Amino acid sequence: MESVSPLLTARGLAVGIAEATFCRDLHFAVSPGERLAILGRNGAGKSTLLSVLAGLREPRAGEVRLDGRSYAEWGERASARLRGWLPQTRGEAFSATVLESVLIGRHPHLGRWDWESEHDARLARQALAAVGLDELASRDVRTLSGGERQRLAIATLLCQAPRLFLLDEPLAHLDLNHQIAILELLAARSRDEQTACVLVLHEPGLAVRYCTRALLLFGDGVSEQGRCEDVLTGESLSRLYGYPMREVGEGSQRWFVPA
Repeated sequence: MESVSPLLTARGLAVGIAEATFCRDLHFAVSPGERLAILGRNGAGKSTLLSVLAGLREPRAGEVRLDGRSYAEWGERASARLRGWLPQTRGEAFSATVLESVLIGRHPHLGRWDWESEHDARLARQALAAVGLDELASRDVRTLSGGERQRLAIATLLCQAPRLFLLDEPLAHLDLNHQIAILELLAARSRDEQTACVLVLHEPGLAVRYCTRALLLFGDGVSEQGRCEDVLTGESLSRLYGYPMREVGEGSQRWFVPA
């Protein structure tokens, strides 16, 4: 069987801010078709780690490789064609339509003086349809609700068409039906197009259902990782969140509730 090279590799990674160390000597790889969930308490370093994996912050130690090369070796434009980044917070400083906003995802694929083509516009409309915003294409982004803005941000990443998605709380501001729809969409893209995802999530039951692996950050430099079925248990989550958790269900339909 032909081996598949990982899209993202962390080697000996140490991440922290000021006196806090969130993880140390962290090793893992994410290959095409995989979805890695990062879980932990508020302030445990999930967003900081994700920004290091996106090449936006330097680690204290170790290295991050994107498809076998460093971000410096790829350069900013090539890196943006390979990995998509969804930050936790965003803002729209200027008035623009929803369609104009999602077309920003095509910028890494265009030359310095190029205009978006009809092909780019078609990809943008397909991305909007994928998140259920196609009927709002002509709306001003500043009139959108928080959930609609979140889906627009995800559509922009789909339009960007990276091979690796790094998503910081992609379910924020979304109601339940849109949470499930987005996770179904990401899982389908991962399976069908062999993309990879690293997601910061707060609901371990959704991680079990939609992700292949999990990384738990305990906030003190200690981490635990592995297959979701092995790592996400009532015992491990009780330690992670500092509150007794009880597991119900079985298989991919396992959920965790306060005991």
